[in-house]
Amino acid sequence: MVSGSVHFGVELMSIKSDRWIRRMSEEFAMIEPYEADQVRYFGGDRVISYGVSSYGYDVRCADEFKIFTNVHSKIVDPKNFDRDAFVDIKGDSCVIPPNSFALARTIEYFRIPRSILTVCLGKSTYARCGIIVNVTPLEPEWEGHVTLEFSNTTSLPAKIYANEGVAQMLFFESDEICDISYADRGGKYQGQTGVTLPKT
Repeated sequence: MVSGSVHFGVELMSIKSDRWIRRMSEEFAMIEPYEADQVRYFGGDRVISYGVSSYGYDVRCADEFKIFTNVHSKIVDPKNFDRDAFVDIKGDSCVIPPNSFALARTIEYFRIPRSILTVCLGKSTYARCGIIVNVTPLEPEWEGHVTLEFSNTTSLPAKIYANEGVAQMLFFESDEICDISYADRGGKYQGQTGVTLPKT
């Protein structure tokens, strides 16, 4: 009979708790700026929550957005991206047209430890409105503002609020340190600030 503690050489990843997130942010600036608890009210008004949760961190959206437009009849090509495919918007909110797409960024700047892989999930408040948030994993030793990708899957205009919660980051720690981190290989999105467009 095999004990449940035997891993057969399979590397395991464990999710990190609120206590770990607070310690890493306060001592090593892993998340900057950061809120040590869930914030649900600001200036007396109810907001979409952000800050540390039980096993994650709910990030806020900054006040700068890029929305896809077809004014110039462009083709979206990830290998030859045309900046005219977007219009820039700055404000407390952003309205995404039906069946359209927008880019934004987090207020928070992240510095991911070498043993950590970070996965982003959308908040249920937006998901229940047909607004999907997509972010690729934050790799070991990546740092920067996280570019947020919003898809409005509905047939109606959809509103995104700046300075409020939009997605949750989950931090997973491997039982073995990677040989090569994102920083080691000089990843093209290392140290990104602002809303970052595709690079090749």
